[in-house]
Amino acid sequence: MSFKDLAMQKIDIEMIPGGASPPPIRVGEATIEEAAIAEEMQHHPADSAGTAQLKAARALVVRELLRQRAAALGVAEAVDEADAAIAELLERELDVPEPAEADCRRFHAAHPERFSEPTRLRVRHVLLAAAPDDAPARDAGYRLGETLVRELQAVPERFTEFAQRHSACPSKEEGGDLGWLAPGQTVAELDRALQHLPEGLHDRPLASRYGWHIVTIDQRIEGRELPYEQVAEHVRHSLREQATRRALRHYLLALEAEIGVEGISLDDEGGSALMQ
Repeated sequence: MSFKDLAMQKIDIEMIPGGASPPPIRVGEATIEEAAIAEEMQHHPADSAGTAQLKAARALVVRELLRQRAAALGVAEAVDEADAAIAELLERELDVPEPAEADCRRFHAAHPERFSEPTRLRVRHVLLAAAPDDAPARDAGYRLGETLVRELQAVPERFTEFAQRHSACPSKEEGGDLGWLAPGQTVAELDRALQHLPEGLHDRPLASRYGWHIVTIDQRIEGRELPYEQVAEHVRHSLREQATRRALRHYLLALEAEIGVEGISLDDEGGSALMQ
Protein backbone atom coordinates (compact mmCIF):
# COMPACT_ATOMS: atom_id res chain seq x y z
CA MET A 1 0.00 0.00 0.00
CA SER A 2 1.46 3.38 -0.99
CA PHE A 3 1.25 6.42 1.26
CA LYS A 4 -0.94 8.12 -1.33
CA ASP A 5 -3.39 5.22 -1.32
CA LEU A 6 -3.40 5.12 2.48
CA ALA A 7 -3.97 8.84 2.72
CA MET A 8 -7.09 8.57 0.62
CA GLN A 9 -8.65 5.96 2.91
CA LYS A 10 -11.29 6.86 5.44
CA ILE A 11 -9.73 7.50 8.84
CA ASP A 12 -11.73 5.45 11.31
CA ILE A 13 -11.00 6.00 15.00
CA GLU A 14 -12.53 3.99 17.85
CA MET A 15 -14.66 5.55 20.55
CA ILE A 16 -13.14 6.83 23.77
CA PRO A 17 -15.06 7.21 27.03
CA GLY A 18 -16.53 10.65 27.51
CA GLY A 19 -18.97 12.60 29.63
CA ALA A 20 -22.48 13.63 28.74
CA SER A 21 -21.33 17.12 27.79
CA PRO A 22 -18.17 16.78 25.71
CA PRO A 23 -15.81 19.78 25.72
CA PRO A 24 -15.08 21.71 22.51
CA ILE A 25 -12.55 19.96 20.30
CA ARG A 26 -9.54 22.01 19.25
CA VAL A 27 -6.50 21.18 17.15
CA GLY A 28 -3.91 23.86 17.77
CA GLU A 29 -5.86 27.09 17.22
CA ALA A 30 -8.53 25.43 15.05
CA THR A 31 -11.90 24.29 16.39
CA ILE A 32 -13.69 21.21 15.09
CA GLU A 33 -17.27 22.43 14.78
CA GLU A 34 -20.25 20.27 15.75
CA ALA A 35 -21.79 20.77 12.31
CA ALA A 36 -18.67 19.32 10.66
CA ILE A 37 -18.79 16.33 12.98
CA ALA A 38 -22.46 15.77 12.19
CA GLU A 39 -21.75 15.83 8.45
CA GLU A 40 -18.78 13.47 8.85
CA MET A 41 -20.84 10.91 10.77
CA GLN A 42 -22.33 9.50 7.58
CA HIS A 43 -18.90 8.06 6.75
CA HIS A 44 -18.58 6.23 10.08
CA PRO A 45 -21.41 3.71 10.51
CA ALA A 46 -21.63 2.35 14.05
CA ASP A 47 -23.99 0.59 16.43
CA SER A 48 -25.02 3.91 18.02
CA ALA A 49 -25.12 7.60 17.15
CA GLY A 50 -22.73 8.37 20.00
CA THR A 51 -20.11 5.97 18.69
CA ALA A 52 -20.44 7.33 15.15
CA GLN A 53 -20.12 10.88 16.48
CA LEU A 54 -16.89 10.13 18.35
CA LYS A 55 -15.43 8.27 15.38
CA ALA A 56 -16.26 11.22 13.13
CA ALA A 57 -14.71 13.68 15.58
CA ARG A 58 -11.49 11.71 15.77
CA ALA A 59 -11.31 11.42 11.98
CA LEU A 60 -11.64 15.21 11.65
CA VAL A 61 -8.96 15.76 14.29
CA VAL A 62 -6.54 13.52 12.39
CA ARG A 63 -7.32 15.30 9.12
CA GLU A 64 -6.76 18.68 10.75
CA LEU A 65 -3.45 17.57 12.26
CA LEU A 66 -2.24 16.48 8.84
CA ARG A 67 -3.56 19.64 7.20
CA GLN A 68 -1.73 21.87 9.67
CA ARG A 69 1.51 19.91 9.28
CA ALA A 70 1.24 20.13 5.49
CA ALA A 71 0.69 23.88 5.76
CA ALA A 72 3.68 24.29 8.10
CA LEU A 73 5.96 22.54 5.60
CA GLY A 74 4.58 24.43 2.63
CA VAL A 75 3.13 21.30 1.07
CA ALA A 76 -0.36 22.78 0.87
CA GLU A 77 0.93 25.71 -1.19
CA ALA A 78 2.25 23.40 -3.90
CA VAL A 79 -0.82 21.15 -4.17
CA ASP A 80 -4.35 22.24 -4.97
CA GLU A 81 -6.44 19.63 -3.15
CA ALA A 82 -6.30 18.86 0.56
CA ASP A 83 -6.20 15.09 0.05
CA ALA A 84 -3.35 15.44 -2.40
CA ALA A 85 -1.47 17.64 0.07
CA ILE A 86 -1.88 15.03 2.80
CA ALA A 87 -0.70 12.28 0.44
CA GLU A 88 2.35 14.32 -0.49
CA LEU A 89 3.03 15.04 3.18
CA LEU A 90 3.00 11.34 4.05
CA GLU A 91 5.28 10.55 1.12
CA ARG A 92 7.79 13.02 2.53
CA GLU A 93 7.53 12.30 6.22
CA LEU A 94 6.88 8.60 6.67
CA ASP A 95 9.74 6.13 6.38
CA VAL A 96 8.52 2.56 6.18
CA PRO A 97 11.17 -0.15 5.70
CA GLU A 98 10.61 -2.92 3.17
CA PRO A 99 9.90 -6.22 4.98
CA ALA A 100 12.79 -8.66 4.97
CA GLU A 101 12.42 -12.07 3.34
CA ALA A 102 12.90 -13.84 6.67
CA ASP A 103 10.14 -11.74 8.24
CA CYS A 104 7.80 -12.60 5.38
CA ARG A 105 8.43 -16.32 5.75
CA ARG A 106 7.88 -16.17 9.53
CA PHE A 107 4.63 -14.25 9.06
CA HIS A 108 3.38 -16.79 6.53
CA ALA A 109 4.23 -19.68 8.85
CA ALA A 110 2.47 -18.00 11.79
CA HIS A 111 -0.71 -17.14 9.85
CA PRO A 112 -1.29 -19.89 7.26
CA GLU A 113 -5.07 -19.31 7.35
CA ARG A 114 -4.57 -15.81 5.90
CA PHE A 115 -2.88 -17.21 2.82
CA SER A 116 -5.06 -20.21 2.06
CA GLU A 117 -7.65 -21.03 -0.53
CA PRO A 118 -11.05 -20.73 1.20
CA THR A 119 -13.50 -23.57 1.53
CA ARG A 120 -16.10 -23.32 -1.25
CA LEU A 121 -19.68 -24.55 -0.96
CA ARG A 122 -22.36 -25.15 -3.57
CA VAL A 123 -25.51 -24.14 -1.67
CA ARG A 124 -29.27 -24.20 -2.14
CA HIS A 125 -31.63 -22.68 0.39
CA VAL A 126 -35.23 -21.77 1.15
CA LEU A 127 -35.60 -18.49 3.05
CA LEU A 128 -38.62 -18.32 5.38
CA ALA A 129 -38.66 -14.59 6.04
CA ALA A 130 -39.18 -13.24 9.57
CA ALA A 131 -37.88 -10.03 11.14
CA PRO A 132 -35.60 -10.42 14.19
CA ASP A 133 -38.07 -8.59 16.47
CA ASP A 134 -41.18 -10.42 15.24
CA ALA A 135 -41.37 -13.34 17.68
CA PRO A 136 -44.64 -14.85 16.34
CA ALA A 137 -43.30 -14.82 12.78
CA ARG A 138 -39.99 -16.33 13.94
CA ASP A 139 -41.83 -19.14 15.76
CA ALA A 140 -44.12 -19.82 12.83
CA GLY A 141 -41.23 -19.77 10.40
CA TYR A 142 -39.23 -22.25 12.44
CA ARG A 143 -42.16 -24.65 12.71
CA LEU A 144 -42.74 -24.45 8.95
CA GLY A 145 -39.03 -25.01 8.42
CA GLU A 146 -39.07 -28.15 10.54
CA THR A 147 -42.00 -29.46 8.52
CA LEU A 148 -40.28 -28.78 5.20
CA VAL A 149 -37.04 -30.39 6.38
CA ARG A 150 -38.90 -33.58 7.36
CA GLU A 151 -40.60 -33.69 3.97
CA LEU A 152 -37.30 -33.11 2.18
CA GLN A 153 -35.64 -35.89 4.15
CA ALA A 154 -38.30 -38.19 2.74
CA VAL A 155 -38.39 -36.72 -0.80
CA PRO A 156 -35.25 -34.59 -1.53
CA GLU A 157 -36.44 -33.93 -5.09
CA ARG A 158 -39.05 -31.46 -3.78
CA PHE A 159 -36.41 -28.84 -2.87
CA THR A 160 -36.97 -26.80 -6.04
CA GLU A 161 -40.71 -26.93 -5.50
CA PHE A 162 -40.39 -25.74 -1.88
CA ALA A 163 -38.02 -22.94 -2.85
CA GLN A 164 -40.37 -21.64 -5.52
CA ARG A 165 -43.38 -21.89 -3.22
CA HIS A 166 -42.00 -20.66 0.11
CA SER A 167 -38.69 -18.82 -0.31
CA ALA A 168 -38.47 -15.04 0.10
CA CYS A 169 -35.07 -14.94 -1.62
CA PRO A 170 -34.72 -14.05 -5.34
CA SER A 171 -32.88 -17.36 -5.72
CA LYS A 172 -36.33 -19.03 -5.61
CA GLU A 173 -36.44 -18.54 -9.38
CA GLU A 174 -33.39 -20.84 -9.60
CA GLY A 175 -34.82 -23.40 -7.21
CA GLY A 176 -33.02 -21.80 -4.28
CA ASP A 177 -29.59 -22.20 -5.89
CA LEU A 178 -27.04 -19.71 -4.47
CA GLY A 179 -24.20 -21.10 -6.57
CA TRP A 180 -20.68 -21.42 -5.19
CA LEU A 181 -20.10 -19.51 -1.95
CA ALA A 182 -16.82 -18.64 -0.26
CA PRO A 183 -16.58 -17.21 3.28
CA GLY A 184 -17.99 -13.69 3.49
CA GLN A 185 -20.35 -13.97 0.54
CA THR A 186 -23.57 -14.27 2.51
CA VAL A 187 -25.00 -12.77 5.70
CA ALA A 188 -22.55 -13.26 8.58
CA GLU A 189 -24.58 -15.49 10.87
CA LEU A 190 -25.51 -17.86 8.03
CA ASP A 191 -21.96 -17.73 6.68
CA ARG A 192 -20.53 -18.94 10.01
CA ALA A 193 -22.97 -21.86 10.16
CA LEU A 194 -22.36 -22.94 6.57
CA GLN A 195 -18.62 -23.34 7.10
CA HIS A 196 -19.22 -26.26 9.47
CA LEU A 197 -21.88 -28.15 7.51
CA PRO A 198 -21.22 -31.39 5.65
CA GLU A 199 -22.71 -32.13 2.26
CA GLY A 200 -26.42 -32.84 2.20
CA LEU A 201 -29.59 -31.42 3.71
CA HIS A 202 -29.13 -29.82 7.12
CA ASP A 203 -31.46 -31.36 9.69
CA ARG A 204 -32.93 -28.12 11.05
CA PRO A 205 -33.58 -24.52 9.91
CA LEU A 206 -30.69 -22.06 10.31
CA ALA A 207 -31.33 -18.59 11.72
CA SER A 208 -30.27 -15.25 10.26
CA ARG A 209 -31.47 -11.67 10.61
CA TYR A 210 -33.74 -12.32 7.63
CA GLY A 211 -35.51 -15.37 9.01
CA TRP A 212 -34.92 -19.14 8.77
CA HIS A 213 -32.96 -20.94 6.08
CA ILE A 214 -33.49 -24.52 4.96
CA VAL A 215 -30.09 -25.40 3.56
CA THR A 216 -28.62 -28.18 1.49
CA ILE A 217 -24.93 -28.37 0.61
CA ASP A 218 -24.65 -29.96 -2.83
CA GLN A 219 -20.86 -29.91 -2.91
CA ARG A 220 -18.07 -28.92 -0.52
CA ILE A 221 -14.48 -28.24 -1.61
CA GLU A 222 -12.21 -27.83 1.39
CA GLY A 223 -9.73 -24.97 1.49
CA ARG A 224 -6.01 -25.65 1.52
CA GLU A 225 -2.91 -23.86 2.70
CA LEU A 226 -0.84 -22.35 -0.10
CA PRO A 227 2.97 -22.60 -0.15
CA TYR A 228 4.94 -19.44 0.57
CA GLU A 229 6.31 -19.19 -2.95
CA GLN A 230 2.78 -18.98 -4.33
CA VAL A 231 1.70 -16.13 -2.04
CA ALA A 232 4.98 -14.34 -1.37
CA GLU A 233 3.83 -11.02 -2.82
CA HIS A 234 0.59 -11.16 -0.85
CA VAL A 235 2.57 -11.79 2.35
CA ARG A 236 4.96 -8.95 1.57
CA HIS A 237 2.05 -6.59 0.88
CA SER A 238 0.42 -7.53 4.20
CA LEU A 239 3.58 -6.80 6.18
CA ARG A 240 4.19 -3.57 4.26
CA GLU A 241 0.64 -2.44 5.03
CA GLN A 242 1.04 -3.26 8.74
CA ALA A 243 4.31 -1.33 8.90
CA THR A 244 2.71 1.65 7.15
CA ARG A 245 -0.17 1.70 9.62
CA ARG A 246 2.20 1.51 12.60
CA ALA A 247 4.34 4.31 11.22
CA LEU A 248 1.30 6.47 10.57
CA ARG A 249 -0.07 5.80 14.05
CA HIS A 250 3.17 6.94 15.71
CA TYR A 251 3.35 9.92 13.37
CA LEU A 252 -0.18 11.04 14.28
CA LEU A 253 0.48 10.70 18.00
CA ALA A 254 3.64 12.78 17.62
CA LEU A 255 1.65 15.47 15.78
CA GLU A 256 -0.99 15.37 18.51
CA ALA A 257 1.69 16.07 21.14
CA GLU A 258 3.40 18.76 19.05
CA ILE A 259 0.37 20.70 17.77
CA GLY A 260 -1.92 20.06 20.72
CA VAL A 261 -5.39 18.52 20.78
CA GLU A 262 -8.10 19.40 23.30
CA GLY A 263 -11.42 17.68 23.98
CA ILE A 264 -10.52 14.25 22.58
CA SER A 265 -7.59 11.84 22.52
CA LEU A 266 -6.28 9.88 19.57
CA ASP A 267 -5.00 7.01 21.66
CA ASP A 268 -6.21 4.94 24.57
CA GLU A 269 -5.03 2.04 26.68
CA GLY A 270 -7.24 -0.32 24.76
CA GLY A 271 -4.85 -0.26 21.79
CA SER A 272 -7.55 0.50 19.25
CA ALA A 273 -6.33 1.35 15.79
CA LEU A 274 -6.11 4.91 14.58
CA MET A 275 -6.58 3.96 10.98
CA GLN A 276 -8.82 1.63 9.03
